[in-house]
Amino acid sequence: MSLFLLKMREIEFKISSEYRGREIREFLKSFGVSSSLLTKLKKTKNGITVNGEFARAIDTLNENDILKIIIADSGNMPSPTKMDIEICYEDRDIIVLNKPPFLPVHESRNHIGDTLSNFVAYHLGKESENTAFRAVFRLDRDTSGLVMVAKNELAAAKLAGKVKKDYYAVVGKVIKAGGIIDEPIARCGDSIIKRCISSEGERAVTHYEPVSIKDGASLLKINLETGRTHQIRVHFAHIGAPLLGDSLYGGDCSRINRQALHCKTIYFNHPITEEEMVIDCIFPDDFKEVI
Repeated sequence: MSLFLLKMREIEFKISSEYRGREIREFLKSFGVSSSLLTKLKKTKNGITVNGEFARAIDTLNENDILKIIIADSGNMPSPTKMDIEICYEDRDIIVLNKPPFLPVHESRNHIGDTLSNFVAYHLGKESENTAFRAVFRLDRDTSGLVMVAKNELAAAKLAGKVKKDYYAVVGKVIKAGGIIDEPIARCGDSIIKRCISSEGERAVTHYEPVSIKDGASLLKINLETGRTHQIRVHFAHIGAPLLGDSLYGGDCSRINRQALHCKTIYFNHPITEEEMVIDCIFPDDFKEVI
């Protein structure tokens, strides 16, 4: 069971001279508290206090005041399932996991009880009651690597779209120089899964650089400007270098039985302390075999 309590998250701020005479709601919004969360704080018992006393959002602040908010979580986790999954980092606000391949992040019609969300519910134990599963970003089922889950509404909101990721992929072509792929991506025909390059699609930009070359394949480090569905897989198939193991987009499946794609490193500012953070993980065994 996790050592970190989730049902109530207390956060304290010491007010600097910059916010002297300004309203509490102004300070909280500048920190990233949304209007909806501010409304919830108002409805929570002692949701907002200053120097230990109840305060309204419209009250003004003084220098050196101690402002405290209490975030009461809400929502429901799926049923817990015990699994062997590496936890790369955890604190009161976030948990970062090294997702193995073939594991979906969220439950769906075809996956109940066998997803990353079920493991998180198990790991957090009873403290996951009345707590939503908030994945800050997701990976495809067959893609391995880091996934971040926020433990409260404020952390989720502040991290959304703010996490930089280093992906690594093995493509079935020798690529000796880095480059940029800037091609729009759309749904492919009537398929609900497959994507393709289309002038009618949304702009998608992928940066890549070669790391190593072996047996006619290249290990690439990849960074995304945009986050379209299957972006990496579609872009490299488009330039004639589909990912090894990616049967959907024409990849060679003789050396690995899933797309050779791994999210290895993430960079972000912590949602509460705002400290710059870097979290890294190792390649899984099947990926190591092809590189």
